[in-house]
Amino acid sequence: MTAPTRRPTRTRLAESMLATRDADAVHAWLARTAEHSWMTVERVPLDGLAGWLTEPGTGNLRHHTGRFFSVEGLAVDLPGTPVPRWSQPIINQPEIGILGILVREFDGVLHFLMQAKHEPGNANGLQLSPTVQATRSNYTRVHQGKPIPYLEHFRDTSGHHVLVDIRQSEQGAWFYRKRNRNMVVEVDGEVEVREGFRWFTLGEIAGLMTVPDLVNMDARTVLACLPGGGAALAAAAADPFGEALVRSGDPATPGVHTTGEVLSWITEVRTRTDLHATLGPLAGLPDWTREDGVIAHRGGGFFTVVGVDVRAGGREVGTWSQPMIEPVGTGVIAFLVKEIGGVLHVLTHARTEAGYADVTELAPTVQCVPETHEHLPVRPRFLDEVLGSARIRFDAVLSEEGGRFLGARNRYLVVETDAEVARDDPEYRWLTLHQYEELLRHSFYVNIQARSLLLCLRSLLARG
Repeated sequence: MTAPTRRPTRTRLAESMLATRDADAVHAWLARTAEHSWMTVERVPLDGLAGWLTEPGTGNLRHHTGRFFSVEGLAVDLPGTPVPRWSQPIINQPEIGILGILVREFDGVLHFLMQAKHEPGNANGLQLSPTVQATRSNYTRVHQGKPIPYLEHFRDTSGHHVLVDIRQSEQGAWFYRKRNRNMVVEVDGEVEVREGFRWFTLGEIAGLMTVPDLVNMDARTVLACLPGGGAALAAAAADPFGEALVRSGDPATPGVHTTGEVLSWITEVRTRTDLHATLGPLAGLPDWTREDGVIAHRGGGFFTVVGVDVRAGGREVGTWSQPMIEPVGTGVIAFLVKEIGGVLHVLTHARTEAGYADVTELAPTVQCVPETHEHLPVRPRFLDEVLGSARIRFDAVLSEEGGRFLGARNRYLVVETDAEVARDDPEYRWLTLHQYEELLRHSFYVNIQARSLLLCLRSLLARG
């Protein structure tokens, strides 16, 4: 069969970003979906989790099947930093899951099949999720539940047009070397729309980005991996900021640094960083206690490991139990942006986290939980500028992964700045959106918080 002739992907994505429909209809659909989908979450002691075992000797938490994930201890040495040594619990989930979104053209416009889905850690019930969001244990049905809808389109992509297929990391502070396969697959034939699913344009999704706790983390990371838009967005740019933002995504527009210089910088940071992170026993972890059914830091900061029992309707499995990480406080995730030579640049931090697969990834300008830094010797650079600025272009509180984190929320900000940063600053560089796009074609260069922020920044184009 001859493959269909398609217009350039960047053009079609730009047109989808500019295509919006009645926002009230979207919220009405979400309300109707909520009537047929429910979830209850009850806290229980870690020792009372059905199907989970505490290993004798190590104290590590494991599922009785040996699948899904475990909670273990991690010992970290990072010489030359404000905190050169620490220990912590961490989630070890070596399986590579699938985060996949189906795409199809309707009347010449790309639409994305999204799911309204409950997760036990969601701060706001239903959230807009990818078509498929599943660990390997889930999609191989270790839990003996129902098959996952639409999975076949991502397990076998022959005959489809693959727009994105790349492994990406997740939170390196809470996961040990966790990665998922991020996929966007375009289909040409009819696709049955099941209950709880709906086709959205990129513009509709962009319009929902400022709604607190609505577009979930997994949807954000997949959509951020898409190529940027084309000439249609340039024509729609409504002000100088929008024009600079569009130019930032143009492959022909030069940045402060070449992409080769950025890659060399990342390699140099990874080479000079002497990180040693070793998995070990959860029992007896320094500065952490297991009391009253939870694992907590002695100082009351950072996060707590808790247990939950879950009951749900409209899921592959109706009941289960699991441990979860519950963070202390709402985080601040921010890009400082600046127009340089008529092109919007993003101030990017080379950040090392103990759970990263390759030591260091590109991160937002600011990524922290202010409450946690009460327990640390150094306040994050640029945090005061972000929190004190009146030049905010994007501001929304969004949830993190609700399948493993309980009530984890961050305030995502895009803030204009006049800050001067040395060209050879060892930790920061100014990048264009196109440079990010190039880096996102490869694994483990851009962290998950920066991917979310890139989608927040692009969403501004849908609003002119």
